Amino acid sequence: MTENTLTQSDQQLTPEELAEAIAQLASDGKAIDLVELNVREVLGYTDYFIVATGNTERQVKAIHDRIHRGLKDDHGILPRRVEGLTESRWVLMDYLDVVVHIFTPEAREYYRLEQLWGEVPKRAVGD
Repeated sequence: MTENTLTQSDQQLTPEELAEAIAQLASDGKAIDLVELNVREVLGYTDYFIVATGNTERQVKAIHDRIHRGLKDDHGILPRRVEGLTESRWVLMDYLDVVVHIFTPEAREYYRLEQLWGEVPKRAVGD
């Protein structure tokens, strides 16, 4: 992937910095089981997946809102697309270099992204 992210400011974040900023915002929003997957060696469209869980659909939406507002306000970055916000069981936020997956516990257990991408480097974030 490129070192540039969608941004409206002069300061651009590297994919690593963007992943870290997203993880911090998700953690601040009370996300649990936060994991960063480095998928740059196996996927051509992104460098990192950030996987997080909110206890309820309402909390999933609140975590989305925290990430969206924080990146917009602090870095001028908006997602390329967002999916799943209406039902808020699995919200996907595409920031090109980083794709964020926010699940309810049931949806995360069902889709098992960490197992699907089990061979990639994984890092637990926060606690």
